[in-house]
Amino acid sequence: MAAAIVFYVSGHGFGHASRTIEVINAVLVKRPETRIGVRTAAPRWLFDLTIRGKVAFSTLECDTGVVQIDALTLDEADTIRRASAFHNDLVTRAASETRVLRELGAGLIVGDIPPLAFAVGAAAGIPSIGLGNFTWDWIYADYPRVRLAPSLLPAIRGAYARASMALRLPMSAGFESFSNVKDIPFVARHATRTREEVCKALKLPADKPLVLLSFGSYGIPGVDTDVLAKLKKYLVIRLESQPVGRTRKETPTSERRGSFVSVNEEAMYNAGVRYEDVVGAAAAVVTKPGYGIISECIANDTAVLYTSRGHFPEYEVLVGEMPKYLRAAFISQEDLFAGKWESHLDKLLAQPKPKKKAETNGAEVAADLLLAALDKPPRKPRGRPRTKV
Repeated sequence: MAAAIVFYVSGHGFGHASRTIEVINAVLVKRPETRIGVRTAAPRWLFDLTIRGKVAFSTLECDTGVVQIDALTLDEADTIRRASAFHNDLVTRAASETRVLRELGAGLIVGDIPPLAFAVGAAAGIPSIGLGNFTWDWIYADYPRVRLAPSLLPAIRGAYARASMALRLPMSAGFESFSNVKDIPFVARHATRTREEVCKALKLPADKPLVLLSFGSYGIPGVDTDVLAKLKKYLVIRLESQPVGRTRKETPTSERRGSFVSVNEEAMYNAGVRYEDVVGAAAAVVTKPGYGIISECIANDTAVLYTSRGHFPEYEVLVGEMPKYLRAAFISQEDLFAGKWESHLDKLLAQPKPKKKAETNGAEVAADLLLAALDKPPRKPRGRPRTKV
């Protein structure tokens, strides 16, 4: 039986999971018989809805990420405390994973981008490859409280140093601990439905530009939707989970209140519309900067109206790089929550588009590299040369 690729995926937000899923899908297109394992704390439904093939999914906390209070606020002290407690026990955690890898028949480990993945690879003698646009040691190093956890950064960097290779995405930072780094294009989901098809499937009027409100797993409940419902030029869409007390049959695909529309996410997928289709149908996405949403807006030629998101070092990198790849503009949290979007959207959409479109075939590039690594014969263990007698 051919060896499997086992993916260890950070559960921080949806970005790590969504881009890993694209790479898995690309692998399965190129070689459908490839066995795939996934170890992550990201929600299983995200994989069930979007992976186009069979995977062995199992829940595991691979890292602690950044502790979010809500979509726009994080807790630095608890972030460092949890990360330190988790990585102090990294060797033991890695050793306990070797049994799972044997059961999965792992021949290659891919990490996006928890240090545990590379510690596991070293413990099991299996090559490991990193995938991402930032590293956790780079994130944590920017928090003053990291000095209270002196072993944290060395533990993370030591694990990263055990990787065979790192596939570095655009808009990146922090890969100094990896000895072998290869740059690849954006990994992003591409719409497969036209704007007209999306509007028809979700029962949306097509007479106004669509604006998608997207703030990941936390959402952003404090926005004044009464104001948004009165917007004259735009139709705002927010994806919602299954309403409490309703059965699936009772749940409409969308509910409209003026210029504000709630779209049931499960009903949306049942109608054959995926998240990236909505991004592609939208003129703009209102969001916080994150790799996943930015890359999908680049892939689908959608503008980004972004707000600040607290002390997350990736923010400065993303904001600095975005103008190279798409139309982007800032909205204050005050205007965001008050629903004062219209003038910001007008200015954003009046911007000229970038002259050159970025490559967004990173999933295919990564898949080729992973399959080549999987096919590579395992290294023979080094031992002392025999002495002739």
